Amino acid sequence: MMQKDYLSVLDARDEFAELVQSALDLKKRDRSGENDEPLKGRTLAMIFEKSSTRTRVSFEVAMNQLGGRSLFLNPQDTQLGRGETISDPARTLSRYVDCIAYRAFDHEMVLDLARNSSIPVINALDDLEHPCQALADVATIAERRTPRGLKLAYVGDGNNVCNSLLLACSITGIDISAACPEGHEPDQGIVEDARRLASRAGSRCDVLRDPREAVHEANVIYTDVWISMGDRDVEKRLEAFSEYQVNSGLVALASPDCLIMHCLPAHRGQEITGEVIDGPQSIVFDQAENRLHAQKALLLALLR
Repeated sequence: MMQKDYLSVLDARDEFAELVQSALDLKKRDRSGENDEPLKGRTLAMIFEKSSTRTRVSFEVAMNQLGGRSLFLNPQDTQLGRGETISDPARTLSRYVDCIAYRAFDHEMVLDLARNSSIPVINALDDLEHPCQALADVATIAERRTPRGLKLAYVGDGNNVCNSLLLACSITGIDISAACPEGHEPDQGIVEDARRLASRAGSRCDVLRDPREAVHEANVIYTDVWISMGDRDVEKRLEAFSEYQVNSGLVALASPDCLIMHCLPAHRGQEITGEVIDGPQSIVFDQAENRLHAQKALLLALLR
């Protein structure tokens, strides 16, 4: 049984494979038109401090398809935007709704919300992790390949997406090599957790400097934007990442049938070229679609 909250991939380490399979089963049921509305009468509140397309829409549609409802709360339209501490709305919302999805700037705010809520809290992205994305990513890989024993190369910024991928791959038995420039490595605590998990699963978790070494014989190449919301010193970041573009030359060093992944939004010509992200090996839009099915699997695990 899952913990009360899903704040990190670690919160579902024992159920991760089951959640992945549930997401894929729900996708098949959705395609066949089956819908028994198991969350009828349930309500999800979504507090989003950052803008969103895929996360917001996938959560709203997921609740709708499962028979429930969702409420979108922009902090600027609530008392949070006037300085109310997170603990008070946490306690209040716990009496109104059944679950909260929180997209925050600060991981500590997500932890504080969960500590003060009596209902499940889902981390819909913060500065440390993006666990919902990682769940959909592994489901997308599992749709095509047996995950255990594959190699995933992550190229670029060691950000929240990279952190969650390190954990998700290590739990699943996927070898992961993350190539990041100096000063932009993933969180060291998460790297240590991922390596312990990988050791138990019989896989590897490596953080490298050279993207060519990372993608050698990779089955999956994954990248994310170089400039995220709130990042400063744009020119310095572009210079630091200039050798980390996923282009046809880099892809040629991987396995011939490697898959290309990107969590979107993408900046063609920066972290990835148009010919790669729009090419035949790209599965980025299947990946985006699977956010919906992964969200449904997660909501069912927490609320049913």
